[in-house]
Amino acid sequence: MKLVCPICGKTHDEPVQRCECGEPVEFERFTGEPYIGKSVWERFWDFWPVEPALEFSLGEGDTPLVKSGLGEELGVKLYLKNETVNPTWSFKDRGTFLAMSHALKAGYKTVGTVSTGNMAASVSAYASRFGLKAKILVSESASDEKLKAVSVYGGEVIRVHGDYGRLYFESLKLGERLGVYFMNSDNPFRIEGYKGIAFEIAEEISPDYVLIPTSSGGLFRGIAKGFIELHESGLIDDLPTLIAVQAEGCSPICRAFKEGKAKIERFENPKTIAKAIANPYPPSGNAVLRLMRDFGWSCVSVSDGEILEAQRKLAGEGLFVQPASATGIAALERLDLPRGAKVVSILTGSGLKTLKSAPQGGIKECPLEMLESCLR
Repeated sequence: MKLVCPICGKTHDEPVQRCECGEPVEFERFTGEPYIGKSVWERFWDFWPVEPALEFSLGEGDTPLVKSGLGEELGVKLYLKNETVNPTWSFKDRGTFLAMSHALKAGYKTVGTVSTGNMAASVSAYASRFGLKAKILVSESASDEKLKAVSVYGGEVIRVHGDYGRLYFESLKLGERLGVYFMNSDNPFRIEGYKGIAFEIAEEISPDYVLIPTSSGGLFRGIAKGFIELHESGLIDDLPTLIAVQAEGCSPICRAFKEGKAKIERFENPKTIAKAIANPYPPSGNAVLRLMRDFGWSCVSVSDGEILEAQRKLAGEGLFVQPASATGIAALERLDLPRGAKVVSILTGSGLKTLKSAPQGGIKECPLEMLESCLR
């Protein structure tokens, strides 16, 4: 498969990560007949641009689609795609596994990423699994507590002092010079890995709407590409409406969309509890805007108060997610969806990663001799 720029349309034969025009590239769409197998990697074997290194899989993908009662009062049929059960507790593992498969095949000995959260932990874990060295670049503000879940896998964590916004692009340039394969947020193999979410949803239901927490834009692009490829292959009849969801305190894509702009602008002074999607200048922002306009999709932003309330509601259904994962549920209240619509909300990461902001339940104190009265 060739790589193509979704903005200018230029094709690339070499495995580049970004086009000369500055935008991220992606693989051409697959429209053939899929091979049917067991795991999502095997069932959709022909859809991947690189042979998945199945012997190194940690069991990523094939996550549950949980029917929820949270949409009943709004009159919609709600399903939750629970990505928190991936090996390092987030959807990032899908993209990391496929990008790591490419790195191994291409002969890289060292891989890397720029992240302080889900992706950092995922790359560190899978590098150890694949027998590769990992360079994890984090911002100077990253806390020691947060980085414990990254360094435990054995990757080398480097706290970089300076403009974190430049770090993404600097890492790609230095990676080429030093022979380090950086699999950052919108790496084309990552996008391919995220297609599996769309494939698995389509195997179970035909959704009308899919709500996607959106930061860099990589996850949105991957799910979109998955559904488009299924449609162009004749495996599904209709495309669902995809809705990007951002936090009001950092919503550069939604702001550009609402203002009718073709390109995003940096979101100054971001502030939100949904740290995992607080990217002030998302590298795939323009590509997401293009998709939304081409297919009539949309974007909605939600407040921190709405996010925390949605997180609490999900916990009431037995699903503890990080605030960013709850944004889709928060968005439901703002959307005027048709009654009876089938809606899927993507739960991107586990709440165990963000315990400091977790809602607290009531805790009673009780002497042992008074236990009976306490239980009453």
